[in-house]
Amino acid sequence: MDFTTLLLVLDSTVRLATPLLLACLAGLFSERAGIFDIGLEGKMLMAAFFSAAVAYATGNVWLGLLAGIASSMALSAIHGLASITFRGNQLISGVAINFLAAGVTVVVAQSWFRQGGRTPSLEGASRFNPIELPLAESLSGVPLLGPIYHELVSGHTVPVYAAFAAVPLTWWILFRTRFGLRLRAVGENPESVDTAGVSVIGLRFAAVAIAGLLCGIAGAYLGTALQAGFVKDMTAGRGFIALAALIFSKWRPWHALYATLLFGLLQAIAVRFQNIDLGGFVIPVQFMEALPYILTVVILAGFVGKAIPPRAGGEPYVKER
Repeated sequence: MDFTTLLLVLDSTVRLATPLLLACLAGLFSERAGIFDIGLEGKMLMAAFFSAAVAYATGNVWLGLLAGIASSMALSAIHGLASITFRGNQLISGVAINFLAAGVTVVVAQSWFRQGGRTPSLEGASRFNPIELPLAESLSGVPLLGPIYHELVSGHTVPVYAAFAAVPLTWWILFRTRFGLRLRAVGENPESVDTAGVSVIGLRFAAVAIAGLLCGIAGAYLGTALQAGFVKDMTAGRGFIALAALIFSKWRPWHALYATLLFGLLQAIAVRFQNIDLGGFVIPVQFMEALPYILTVVILAGFVGKAIPPRAGGEPYVKER
C-alpha cells in the first residue's frame, strides 16, 4: 500500500467514523446518567430522513439539520417519558423506537416523494459540502505533512469537524463541570443526588436530550453529507455498532473516539479493498463488508462481562418518601 492509498483509506475512515462517533457520544451521555439507549439506530434513521427531506424541500441544508435534530429529540422525549416518567423498561422502549423509525421513514418518504421510500438526490446548498482549510492547497506540496493536511485534515464537512470537537467537549463537560459530576452521580447513585436536593429526573431528561441532539447531527450527516439523500434503512446497524464501541470504550469519551475510528477503518478497508488475493486465496467481498459487524459481535461477547456499566443503569428511580 503506497502513501497516497493510505491517505485515502484514512480519509474514508474519518468520514465513516463520524456518525459512529456522534452516536457513541450520545449513548455515553445517556448511559452515564443511568438510561440505556438501544434506540440510537432509530433516532439516527429518523434524523437522516427528515434532514434530507427538509433540505430537499427548502434547498437549505441548515434547515435540514435542524429538522433532523428536532425529529431525533422528539424520539428522545418519547424514550424519556417511557423510561423516566413512566418507569418502563428502557430496552423495550429503545427497541420500539427503532421499529417506529424504520416504519415511519419509509411510509412518509413514499407518501411525500413517491420514489420507493427514498428522497430525491440532494445537490448544491441542500447538502453539506467539503470545507478547504486555510493554506491546504498551497501546503499540499510539502513532503509528508502537506499531503496529510491537504487530504486527511482538510476537505471534510462541518459535521465531521463538529464530531471530533465534541470529544474534548464531552470530556470537559463530564469530568470538569458540576453538571457532569451530577450526571455521572445519577448513573451511579441517584439516591445521593436526590438527597443533595438535585432533581434526578431533570438530569436524566437532560442527558436523554443531549443524546437526541447528537443522534440528530449523526443522522443529518448520513442523509446530507455522507450520502446525497435518504434511502431505506440507511443507518445499516450503525447505532448498534456505536453501542458496541461504547462498551469497548468503557463509557469514556477519548476511548470512544479510538473505538469508533477502529470501526470506521474496517468499513473503509471493506469499501477500498474487495476480493483481496492472498497468494491464490481470495477473501470474498462479503467477508470484508461483514468485518465491522463481526467485530461488533466479538466485542459484545468479549467485553460485556469485563466492561462495568454505571451501577444504576437501566433501573428507574423511585423517590423514597
